[in-house]
Amino acid sequence: MVKLSVIVPFYNVQTYAPDTLRSLRANAREDFEFILVDDCATDGTPEILERAERDLPGAVYVRHEKNGGLATARNTGLDKATGEYLTFLDGDDWLAPGYYEQLVAAIEDLGCDFVRVDHVQCTARARSITRVPHGRREMVMDPRDAILPADRSTSVDYPYAWAGMYHRRLLDQGLLHFTHGLRTAEDRPWIWRLHREAASFAVLGLHGVFYRRGVSSSLTQIGDVRQLDFIRAFDQVIEETARDRDADALLPKAVRTYCAIISHHLGNIERFEPQVARKLRSMSAAAMKRMPQDVLKDALDSMDYERAARLRRVKRRSTGAEVAA
Repeated sequence: MVKLSVIVPFYNVQTYAPDTLRSLRANAREDFEFILVDDCATDGTPEILERAERDLPGAVYVRHEKNGGLATARNTGLDKATGEYLTFLDGDDWLAPGYYEQLVAAIEDLGCDFVRVDHVQCTARARSITRVPHGRREMVMDPRDAILPADRSTSVDYPYAWAGMYHRRLLDQGLLHFTHGLRTAEDRPWIWRLHREAASFAVLGLHGVFYRRGVSSSLTQIGDVRQLDFIRAFDQVIEETARDRDADALLPKAVRTYCAIISHHLGNIERFEPQVARKLRSMSAAAMKRMPQDVLKDALDSMDYERAARLRRVKRRSTGAEVAA
């Protein structure tokens, strides 16, 4: 019986993959499997993974014939996974030795559906701990209780799939797969669904995941049209939350978060290609038009002046363009 399945997508990370694989070796156990998904890399990554298939205990190598993006690669890994517990790692990040053994012991001791953990953010030589925005630690709770309040950062604002571990029953319930084809923000609908529909979770104070920020090949560093998938991701969050039994309570949080992300991208619009910047403005205006307008008004009223003004300008331009037409 496989105790843990670790799903690791790789795409053009030949510089970092050896570190990732070494850290997996330092976490290997005879009942752990490491599902290495090559998302049709075009650099030296496939050769590195082929060697790892032979040398890394528990390695399972899968190669995509066509690049599908992170969400699709993770789904491929989920479909291959046989473990009682599941977790994720990105192909340019790494782990502390023995970290997975600690995490498995903790989730088994707690007996909950999933656990969330802090992580170490690494930018160049700098290291800092990023904590799950949830005060209670080592305590099993209802995940729904960790969604609110709307005006503060909560557990759904900490979406990293690799910052946690998940019982297989969540996979069997259809809660662990990602929306196929999302190129960015794929973990936003995913974390919201987990918190709405899973029965129990806990937050742990382990610091064993090292997240590499500022990688030039990372999609978050590239201002092309794929970045705009965050709109499709948050549309899904709004749509699914609107059907929830507690929609009246939860929608203000979902809408406010969506608005904050739109404002963030508009505030950094210079990093996008010109045609993508124009599309960002028009898609953002259309997104705000789709939101429940009473909830949107309250969200904008609750935000700081700069962010709210930025969003109102885009919304106003859209209305003006419609009138002119």
